[in-house]
Amino acid sequence: MSKIVNPTKVITSPQTRWSYANVWDAKSINGGAPKYSVSLIIPKSDTKTVEKIKAAIQAAYEEGQSKLKGNGKSVPALSVIKTPLRDGDTERPDDEAYKNCYFINANSATAPGIVDADRNPIMERSEVYSGVYGRASISLYAFNSNGNRGIACGLNNLQKISDGEPLGGKARAEDDFDTEDDDDFLS
Repeated sequence: MSKIVNPTKVITSPQTRWSYANVWDAKSINGGAPKYSVSLIIPKSDTKTVEKIKAAIQAAYEEGQSKLKGNGKSVPALSVIKTPLRDGDTERPDDEAYKNCYFINANSATAPGIVDADRNPIMERSEVYSGVYGRASISLYAFNSNGNRGIACGLNNLQKISDGEPLGGKARAEDDFDTEDDDDFLS
């Protein structure tokens, strides 16, 4: 049985870091429909994943030509429409997590499946946070709504591979209390 290859679907490498991980509860942005979302931070050195995403953007562009054209006379060039792969050095110069990386924001109206390295479902919310490393299954597609045209990134599923330094400045409880320094307990 041969596997059907979808040119607009990408599985990122395990070096992908998750940020702004809203994967347990859908959140509304600017009053829009609530969505699950994650920002995928991809090292520029991970050229294999970056090339797969660029190829999927191209495939989504070719597949979505009629949608991108809309009521216009022609399809806008890929270079002039919004695309989801962004440069962290340019767009987030003050954020160390995005240094020497690309990022892509993926979202979905339905909850992503979340599994561990052995592909067992993760049920414990504290296991998945902004800063972990893992693979993401994403799909790229063309959109044309309210005068905005481009390629967007849908979130399918996530696989946590390893823990990472939490992003967002909030320390984990395990780290806050890992000291044996109880000297001032009753002083």
